[in-house]
Amino acid sequence: MSNLLRFGVPKGSLEDATVELFRKSGWQMSISSRSYFPGIDDTEMKCHLIRPQEMGRYVERGTIDVGIAGRDWVRENDSDVVEVCEMVYSKVSRRPVRWVLVVAQDSPVQKPEDLAGAVISTELVEFTKRYFAQRNIPITVEFSWGATEAKVVDGLCDAIVEVTETGSTIKANNLRIVCDLMESVPVMIANKGSWDDPWKREKILQIATLLQATLAAENMVGLKMNAPNEKVEAITGILPSLNNPTVAHLYNSNWVSIESVLPEKEVRRIIPELLKLGAQGIIEYPLNKILA
Repeated sequence: MSNLLRFGVPKGSLEDATVELFRKSGWQMSISSRSYFPGIDDTEMKCHLIRPQEMGRYVERGTIDVGIAGRDWVRENDSDVVEVCEMVYSKVSRRPVRWVLVVAQDSPVQKPEDLAGAVISTELVEFTKRYFAQRNIPITVEFSWGATEAKVVDGLCDAIVEVTETGSTIKANNLRIVCDLMESVPVMIANKGSWDDPWKREKILQIATLLQATLAAENMVGLKMNAPNEKVEAITGILPSLNNPTVAHLYNSNWVSIESVLPEKEVRRIIPELLKLGAQGIIEYPLNKILA
């Protein structure tokens, strides 16, 4: 295999977040509205803009070596690929999306078995077929081109399989969740042949490590301060941190320097407490990457 990695960038809801993630991780990626081939300042990579719904198919085939897509669409295509790692974009959502079985509020259906002989509408056709086939429940699955909730409201089908985060839209449409079928987050997937190639695997792992380190640093900050030695226990006792705060004695002094990494939202609460405990010279600074 050649020393060129073909990378699938997810087109759609994750597109801008992926470009920004690569930028923070050290790569300059650019996407033109006139091209399906994003530019990147890495001569060892060629990028392709691909819908997440199709990513698993192209990765399995080897048209591209590695890409990012929702785990749901990888399973929908039943793609035989290597799942390298999860890619949870906090600026999109840190919660997994859920694919749920939904019926009208007044439906007698209480469990999947009650839908034997029913018509189900969904975008996730193949996964839904396999889910019911594995349970020996005969159903008909129809592909939905959109407005899926409306189909069960209008009586065009008996149930739907739909994606949700909180379920609020489903409740607002006077529908009811029967059960969850699957949770999904974005994942990085690789072609098996590419994964077996030593150079490509090393390159894939390099990218995955830096992207995940950047994701880990999102919404986290560093906090550094000086404090009297006798206040160390009190200050470190209230400091949240990834592990333990770093404490270093200042030269020729009975003061110490304390450093910690914490969620940015905690700073507004904790700085007043630190000041009351005698901390001085408090500095907050942004983080680009966290490698645990």
